[in-house]
Amino acid sequence: MNSLQTYRQIADGIAARIANGDLPAGTLLPSYQQLAAAHGVSIATTQRAYALLGFQGLVYGEPGQGVYVADHAAAATA
Repeated sequence: MNSLQTYRQIADGIAARIANGDLPAGTLLPSYQQLAAAHGVSIATTQRAYALLGFQGLVYGEPGQGVYVADHAAAATA
């Protein structure tokens, strides 16, 4: 599996969890390192996954704090 497919699969999985309410607004998501370890991928792959979710308006990053589910994420996935 190439990294393009992998980062999209990771992003799609997180987006689905946001859409079904498993990850409500304000939830702190795993760090890049934690997500990379959980999926057996590089940190660059997890950065791309979070960047895609950010572009979609589902998450936002707080420098030095982490990546959070956006307040309007549920509406964005509907």
